[in-house]
Amino acid sequence: MSGVGLVAAGLGLAAYSALSWWLMAYAPEHAWTVLALFGPLLAGLALAGLQRRHAPTLTACAVLAALLLWVWQRGGVDVNRLYVLQHAAIHALLGWSFAITLRPGARPLVTLLAERVHSQPLEPALRAYTRRVTLGWSLFFAAMIVASLLIYALAPWAWWSFFCTVLTPLAALLAFVGEYGWRRLRHPEFEPVSMHSAIRAWREHGPRSPVG
Repeated sequence: MSGVGLVAAGLGLAAYSALSWWLMAYAPEHAWTVLALFGPLLAGLALAGLQRRHAPTLTACAVLAALLLWVWQRGGVDVNRLYVLQHAAIHALLGWSFAITLRPGARPLVTLLAERVHSQPLEPALRAYTRRVTLGWSLFFAAMIVASLLIYALAPWAWWSFFCTVLTPLAALLAFVGEYGWRRLRHPEFEPVSMHSAIRAWREHGPRSPVG
């Protein structure tokens, strides 16, 4: 991905975050708000399932779409809770995808991705480091869920929508940049890779569970 592409993607994400926050703060039950927030998620799940011919992903997409339509048509339901559950479910899925690879006998997800990017096994020190990074991301996603539920329970809705659409992606970006800086400081021998290579490794990982 070129620098121009990264800037364009960043601007697009910022614009989408701002639009999502405005819709959730001022029109949380509007049809366009529901479509804007749940549409990309369902479309992404459907596309991933079709590309990989992964039946569980397609089934999950269909179930989520049917559940959303049923709740929407039924009425009388606090739509805000759907947004909170959506936020929690996404982060729980992401956290689980990291945490499950820390079980005995499995290869930590970040270790696996690093080995695929560099096309060779990692040194013991780097294997230990990537395992800690995998644990760190697991805890990060868990912390996002806890913070989300606390803000929803204790603060006005506008605060939660700001946390969800603005602070959550910002926190993920800061965590990513912070880990990169710490890695360059502690392990300068760990050759950096392009964003394109990292994304390709993640896509190639697919829905499989890395073991071994």
